[in-house]
Amino acid sequence: MIIGSGFGLAINPQQGRLIKNAGFEVFFCHGLPNPEGGNFDVRSHLHVVQEDIRRYQPHVLAAASKGGVYVVGVWNAGIWRGATLLLNAHPTCRCIPQGMNVVLAHGMNDEHYKVSREHLERLISTGSPNRCFLYITMDSGLLATGVHTRKGDMHNMQSILLRDCLPRLIDSLLCPEGPEVHMMRTWHGQLSPCRIAAETWLGYCPERVGRLWVSRDQQQAGDRPKNVLYAVPPGSEEFKKVEQIFKAPPEMAPAYRPMDEVEWMKVRVVAVDRIENLVQEEFCRRPYYEHLKGSLSKQGVTFEPGVHSCWAFHGCCLDNLFSIAESPKGFEQRYRPQSWTSVWGSGFYFAREALYVAGGHFCNPPARDGTRKMLLCQLLLGASCLGDPKHTTLPFRQRPHRYNSSVDSLSSPEIYVLQESGAIYPAYVITFA
Repeated sequence: MIIGSGFGLAINPQQGRLIKNAGFEVFFCHGLPNPEGGNFDVRSHLHVVQEDIRRYQPHVLAAASKGGVYVVGVWNAGIWRGATLLLNAHPTCRCIPQGMNVVLAHGMNDEHYKVSREHLERLISTGSPNRCFLYITMDSGLLATGVHTRKGDMHNMQSILLRDCLPRLIDSLLCPEGPEVHMMRTWHGQLSPCRIAAETWLGYCPERVGRLWVSRDQQQAGDRPKNVLYAVPPGSEEFKKVEQIFKAPPEMAPAYRPMDEVEWMKVRVVAVDRIENLVQEEFCRRPYYEHLKGSLSKQGVTFEPGVHSCWAFHGCCLDNLFSIAESPKGFEQRYRPQSWTSVWGSGFYFAREALYVAGGHFCNPPARDGTRKMLLCQLLLGASCLGDPKHTTLPFRQRPHRYNSSVDSLSSPEIYVLQESGAIYPAYVITFA
């Protein structure tokens, strides 16, 4: 059920059409006056909403902009304690009742309701743990060229109209594990089926990828292998899966287009080397993996492979690439590029698409034979929040637990930022031309 006042049926009709086209049965609550006039008493009009709720028996109550006044009214009156979607944080919303699923969506360029991110994070924290989700969009930091990689929404939120975001937010309200987990699950839907199949074959946990190591026999015999790079035979199943992840286009149009798609189709994988660094696994990744699962569990969240972990690409100079592969800690502070820390905050940056890394010139310059290299990494994302140019440490999710990673978009992330080296598993070196 949608409260018509403020939902933009005339100004922004695409919102309502998108919900209907997604297959939801929709009822609009009409006949409510503008609540933002002088001396308005919402209590004298709540009987209209109450009667429509009684008659329609909705699973989700949705409102936007000034319609939030009515939502706060039915909350305070105890009329509604069900799943609620709020587009724009109306100033009258100061806390969220306990025991209900709530999604609050707000653009940090909102020209009518100007609030800080910190205010919205405090507001969403007043609700029940794991039952409330803050969907926000904001400007990235500036690149050296003086441009933003992404722009945050204004009052009429355009991002929710893309990539089925608005229907996914509604679906998330009905998820038993909570809306945040559901939205992270839907990130998989931004990948092509062939890439999902390839990633599933490789695995989403360190132990799953470790089954492919050829140095296991040496390690079990007590020997420390001298090499960490092992060539994956061309034509093998493993080579094909890595190649599929590298070349697969996204399911929907990406936000970044650093290379023409026709040009990208000409790129080919020349070689794949598997990284087998036992010291990294034993003293860096495995302890962090266990710590992460324990931290999520204490917050009432079960670690889900492929949801709280993913595959992504990283480009850097050759010296750093091989140092990362051979180092006991993998990604160390000295390999962290400072030029990107002001875009989405401090950390190591990874791209969902190999095309972005190659076309964005993040890889080493071509060798004499024209080849370049990048890393394919398994990331332990944990719980992710939207990145922020001001982030040096990530915000609290549930005190004392902070978010574990950040992304450039909570709808369809294409950039992942991680601060802990143990969260990053450099699994393959891909040579391409």
